[in-house]
Amino acid sequence: MGSENDKKPTSPNFGYKLIFLGTGTGKFARGKQLRATGGIILQFEDNQFHIDPGPGAIVRAMQAGINLRANTGILISHSHIGHCNDVNAVIDAMTYSGLDKQGVLISTNNVINGSESHAPYLTKFHRDCLEKVIVIEPGQRVGVNEIEIKALYTKHTESSTIGFRIMTPNFVLVYSSDTEYSAKLIEEYKGANILILNTHSPGEEYTPGNLNTLNATKIIEKVNPKLAIIQHFSKRMLEMDPIQEAREIQSKTKSQVLAAKDGMALNPLIYGMKTRQQTLTKDY
Repeated sequence: MGSENDKKPTSPNFGYKLIFLGTGTGKFARGKQLRATGGIILQFEDNQFHIDPGPGAIVRAMQAGINLRANTGILISHSHIGHCNDVNAVIDAMTYSGLDKQGVLISTNNVINGSESHAPYLTKFHRDCLEKVIVIEPGQRVGVNEIEIKALYTKHTESSTIGFRIMTPNFVLVYSSDTEYSAKLIEEYKGANILILNTHSPGEEYTPGNLNTLNATKIIEKVNPKLAIIQHFSKRMLEMDPIQEAREIQSKTKSQVLAAKDGMALNPLIYGMKTRQQTLTKDY
């Protein structure tokens, strides 16, 4: 007989929590697990979303006390290993290998169906374990319960990459995913209460398809969220100290800026709107 933790809660009543199961990227930081790569968990009342479950997602979830059986859905931004490697393992955990068919996956065509050069990361077996699988492109929206999710433009080396704008009745959270700086991002991110930027490199150091501290500063200055969080750090960023990079960004902007740590948890409602936002009716 399984333990209570094995059971899918009928009414989770999570409250509001944002939990970082991993804040690392790149072949060195990821391969040596200098920082974990398990993705991000967003809990909102009766909903739990797992964003970009990379290598080690199940282990990091267990360490953080996250019950993956309670997942409402999985959001995956693109088909690079650090963002989608554990998608099938997470689906397996949340559905008991298909015995309890439930949940939704929202991602790109490359992750779900593959491309000419790459097989899909999602297996046919695990696709069939889910209640619904949705392919989404920049500009498109989908409603899940009382939450609206919009796919955002990015400029990354994996051309189908998307960011996510997650609109709840109480706050708007934007997750950039991996992207270079572009003026187009400012319009995509406007109105975010919480802005999560994947900030790969320190200072002005350039890595194709990724942000650095200078880029992050420009974006945060113009978007002016209540809270900006930098994460998804390369080995080089870790050597330069993300906390110090965050302090420098905060000194040049009007926003509170945090450098995420593995296992960091916060209440997004603190940074929410005073007025409730209307969302789409449920598509899933």
